[in-house]
Amino acid sequence: MSSEAVTQTNQAAGIIPVAPWRLRALSVLPEWQLAVTFNDGSRGIVDLSALVHGPDAGVFEALRDPVFFATAYLDCGAVTWTNGADLSPSAMHKEIQRCGVWRILE
Repeated sequence: MSSEAVTQTNQAAGIIPVAPWRLRALSVLPEWQLAVTFNDGSRGIVDLSALVHGPDAGVFEALRDPVFFATAYLDCGAVTWTNGADLSPSAMHKEIQRCGVWRILE
């Protein structure tokens, strides 16, 4: 996986997510991490390494492939992958507001 890859935004035509906890920018980082920026300007890191490599990863197991992980994109302000895996932007915002990093455990 490259040291940083900026992903594209893929939004439904005419839909502009304006809630402060919706994401407006996403960068894929090494080691199953994401750098995110919210509509309200707050920024942080999402660490999915424990979830992706956990024994009960479920739909997130596909993200073990760094090339597939790097295909993350924004859909209506939420991080999404083509296999249906996605992350809650409101839960992400709450934890990043609290400590700057959202570590998703198994």
